[in-house]
Amino acid sequence: MATYSELMAQAQNLMAQAEQARKNELAGVIADIKAKMKQYGITVADLGGASGGGGGKRAAKTAAAPKYRGPNGELWAGGPGRKPQWVRDVLAAGKNLDAYRI
Repeated sequence: MATYSELMAQAQNLMAQAEQARKNELAGVIADIKAKMKQYGITVADLGGASGGGGGKRAAKTAAAPKYRGPNGELWAGGPGRKPQWVRDVLAAGKNLDAYRI
């Protein structure tokens, strides 16, 4: 039976071979994709990509509607996270935020 270190060496050798095979196949796959995109007139934007290479970008969050208006007209939605300074000042003064509700 093989030892642990022999098996690990074999595993590393196989991983190196697998990576080389992936690189060899990848060039062909990319060339095929580019050819089909050209043939059908497909752009990166058609595929939902930003600029070609961004992969996995998150969509921008939409801002929540404001629920509170501060003493100087500042708006706050009241969501999770750090409270704006004007909210902290109002609470520190012992006032109720309901007075600032829109």
